[in-house]
Parts: sequence; structure tokens; C-alpha cells
Amino acid sequence: MSTPRMSDIAIRESPPPDALRAVQVAPDVAEWDVWSTRARIVVRQPELLGPAVEVARGLLDDVDRAASRFREDSEVVALERGAGPTAVSPLLAELVRASLDAAQETDGDVDPCLAGAMREIGYDRDFALLAGGSDLTRLPVVSRRPLSTRRLRTPQGHDVTVARELGWRDVRLHDGSLSVPAGLGLDLGATAKAFASDRIALAIASGLGTGVLVSLGGDIATAGPGPEGGWRIRVSDGPTQPETSIALPAGHAVATSSTLRRTWVQDGRLRHHIIDPRTGLPAQPVWRTVTVAAPTCVRANTLTTAAVVRGERAPAWLRSLGVPARMVGADGQVVTLGDWPAEARSAR
Repeated sequence: MSTPRMSDIAIRESPPPDALRAVQVAPDVAEWDVWSTRARIVVRQPELLGPAVEVARGLLDDVDRAASRFREDSEVVALERGAGPTAVSPLLAELVRASLDAAQETDGDVDPCLAGAMREIGYDRDFALLAGGSDLTRLPVVSRRPLSTRRLRTPQGHDVTVARELGWRDVRLHDGSLSVPAGLGLDLGATAKAFASDRIALAIASGLGTGVLVSLGGDIATAGPGPEGGWRIRVSDGPTQPETSIALPAGHAVATSSTLRRTWVQDGRLRHHIIDPRTGLPAQPVWRTVTVAAPTCVRANTLTTAAVVRGERAPAWLRSLGVPARMVGADGQVVTLGDWPAEARSAR
């Protein structure tokens, strides 16, 4: 599938209402709260909206039971309690494979083994429980990655012990069996939401025979026939921030990573949820938001997350990949790359 040409696209995440049930906001649109964000389903055939919502909610629950760090009955939590190779569900195997592929493509900038680092900075519960605004006191959590050691002999005949931190390259997935080194926790959050968007869109389009747009907090996937001229989407940091509008070709996706959303205060410091694996701390907020269009939402989200982590190096990297991208710097200046439409405030 080719990279989409952007003619005029956009994305904004609306604030979630109190209701947890799905709300039909238009004949072809339903919204509800999930995973501390907003789910939105748009179908081309309004009479199929109800069945589409049921498909979406069922798949979201499946992903949650497989990959949530905040459910004691999830497979990911069970893995931390176990030891050695563990048989996992086909769904978790797919989620882990997607996360390892993202890590491979980005040289570890999108790392699925950051559960310890997330706990260390206070993201140890569902985000809805962090968003109250109170300052979180750091708890004595040990997040340092486990070490692998081996003995070597130098040319001079001396025995030395060499140690290295274990990481995503040490995760083994084969024939439905998953092995994660003891002390190394999985956090699939960087790819699981985008994976869910892709999976839901494909399931609705193939199972119900309708074109569909699925948005999970700004991770947007489409499948099946789209509207004439593409799906219209608005991208913005907020009501008073720079925004644009684009037309997303049917069967493509767009994702946004942000250092403005999912923030909290810990020990007087503002934290956000995108971790630089090399420091174990939130990435420097060089970019407020990064948005990328790609054939799949997982691909788009992989690139946006890595771009936030890479900071000043990100524009050259994304440009080398030839993807349509929009980046908003900490100073509000907008950078557009590839086929993304230029904006009046574009800089750099």
C-alpha cells in the first residue's frame, strides 16, 4: 500500500464526557470513553453503527485483557509473575510482535520494555487516576533493567566479567511462546492503541461490509470504502493552538503523539508518558505534537513516538522516510514534511 498524499487533513481529540456508555452523536457516529481517552466510530452505512460499536468494544476488551498493565487478570501482568517461556494468546503474540517490530525499526526508540520506567515516574495506574492534579510522591520502585553477565578472558590471560542491561532484544517470541527476562516488564502502550485501531477498522469493514473510521484518542485507522475525497480530519494541539485539516485516503491511517496530553506532576516535576529509553525519563519536549500519515496506524504511531524521543533529530529522520508529517515545536512553530500541506506558521 502506498504512502497517502495529503491534500487537506486534520485531527483533534475532544474532551471525554462523563458517560462511559457509547453515545450516538450522529446517525453514523458513536463515541464513548475507553482507556482514559475517547473512542469514535464513523461508518458509511448508518444502519450498521450499532453492530460496529459492538465489534469495537469486544476487540477493545480483548486487547485490554491481553495487554493492560493495570488489570491483575491481564496476560502482561501474569508474565511479570511468571518465569521462563509462557504460552500466550494469539492476540498477545501479535501485540508483542508489533511492539518488537517497532523497536527494531526505530533502533529501540519505541521500546516495549519500559514498564519499570513508567512506574518510576508515577504512571503506575490507569491515567484517569493520575489526572486529578495532585503531586505524586515518588515511591521506592526499582526500575533499573536486569543485567546479563558473562566471563571473558583478555588477551593477557585475565578473566573479566562483562555486564549489559537486558532489553527488548532479549524478549523471545516463538510459536505462541513468549519469554521475557525476569525483572523486565512489558509496556505495550506505545503500539497497542494503534494496533487496536487497525484491528477494529479491518474487522468492521470485512465483517460488516461498510467503510469505517476508528479513532482511539487520535490514533485513527480507516478501512473499506471512504467518502468521496477522503475522510476529513482536523489536527490541533488545542482550541487556541495551530491547527489544520486534511483528507485521509480510504484504507490509510494517521496518528499523533503529544507531550501535552497524559501529563501529571511528580515531586514537583511535570511528567508526560513518552519515555526516552536511554534515560528512563520523559523525552525532552522539543515537540508538542507529532502527526504522521501512513498505511497503518501502528506504522504511523511508531514514527510519531520515535520522533518525540529523537527531538531535534526527528525532522531529518522523518524526511528521509518520505512520510507526510506535521510537527509542532515547543514554541508553537509548525514544521510540515513530505506531502503534508504547508501551513502559514510553518518554520524550520
